[in-house]
Amino acid sequence: MDEVLVVGGGVGGLTLALCLHRNGIPCRVLEAASEIRALGVGVNILPHGAAELARLGLEQELLRRCVQTDEANFFNRFGQLIHREPLGRHAGYAHPQMSIHRADLHLTLLSAARERLGGDRILLDRRCVRVAQDAAGVTAHFSPDASGARPPPARGSVAIGCDGIHSVLRRQLYPDEGDPKYTGYNMWRGVTRWPRFLTGASLTRIGWLTTGKMVLYPVRNDVDAAGRQLLNWVFEVETDTYRARRDWNRPGHVEDFIRYIHDWTFDWLDVPAMVRASEVVLEYPMVDQDPLPRWSFGRVTLLGDAAHPMVPRGSNGAGQAILDARCLADLLACRTGEPEAALRAYEAERLPVTTNIVLTNRRNPPDAILREVYLRTGDKPFTRIEDVISREEMLAITGSYKRVAGYDLETLAAR
Repeated sequence: MDEVLVVGGGVGGLTLALCLHRNGIPCRVLEAASEIRALGVGVNILPHGAAELARLGLEQELLRRCVQTDEANFFNRFGQLIHREPLGRHAGYAHPQMSIHRADLHLTLLSAARERLGGDRILLDRRCVRVAQDAAGVTAHFSPDASGARPPPARGSVAIGCDGIHSVLRRQLYPDEGDPKYTGYNMWRGVTRWPRFLTGASLTRIGWLTTGKMVLYPVRNDVDAAGRQLLNWVFEVETDTYRARRDWNRPGHVEDFIRYIHDWTFDWLDVPAMVRASEVVLEYPMVDQDPLPRWSFGRVTLLGDAAHPMVPRGSNGAGQAILDARCLADLLACRTGEPEAALRAYEAERLPVTTNIVLTNRRNPPDAILREVYLRTGDKPFTRIEDVISREEMLAITGSYKRVAGYDLETLAAR
């Protein structure tokens, strides 16, 4: 197959480039940014995504950088434990669940791509404005770069839109698509240097969205001489309005939400103190977009957030982009000489799965356990959790989400 144009050099685009290289398919990554900077906060890579990164030979480097998550904890806003269950290898998976700073994940992928493909295949300052196609291939056109010069068009066999939530290729394919859907919840995120708590590798959820919900997990170990970790936190709360546009890197302010958590001082974590000690705070509205009826148009298709932007619940954003990449690269390798058929087959396999995840994240995410306890207790402390909800019901809630997202043990064993 002739060269594949990968429009976007984020997690999805770089994973696709590495999968294509493994399959012997040449490609070029066309990244809009003029320089690679450390952006974002934490992400979780679930076992099915970790398995694909291991197949690319990246597991050891990622394990060196990440925290191997060992358990999920659910607490109410009074600090009472509701539910606990093991995660990753501690739950019997062949691969770990990895909590990692997005910058560390991106740097690992970028370094591997430059080493394996060659630095000249990862092109920066290439802001794609449109992709034209004909019977023989595609042509990507660019806006002027930082110097004011317009880079020459790039020619390839197919173009894959890996250009994120503000995808140019998605807008080209769907010029009349409506605005993102606001879920009714606003979100703040940050990272804080903080002493280990619980196991030191726990994914912890506290509270519920009506009065405020927080998710916490460490993403780096031993970040200073005191042995502290870099703790990633996310706070969400129900609100009718929001100020932030859909920008993962928009600065936020602790004072905008601290009133919701001012009394969240538990014997295992002082939440207000932790949040006030944050190195960075970002604000983001909880929005997604309705699933598209199709991604593939001739020799152009979409991948990752460009194809299926979803609210960041259940640790699925980066993971589903990684699964997209492996699927697409394998189908392009199997259908050499039939690129349009390969793109249609990719869409047929991945679009229904990701559509289900987008819709499930809206109505019944894995932390729905917290919603049930909130409703059943009337947002009051409980005496015995067994009188509120059974362990079997809680496992059914988390197990159902794992099946939707494709990382339950049975599905992975079959794969």
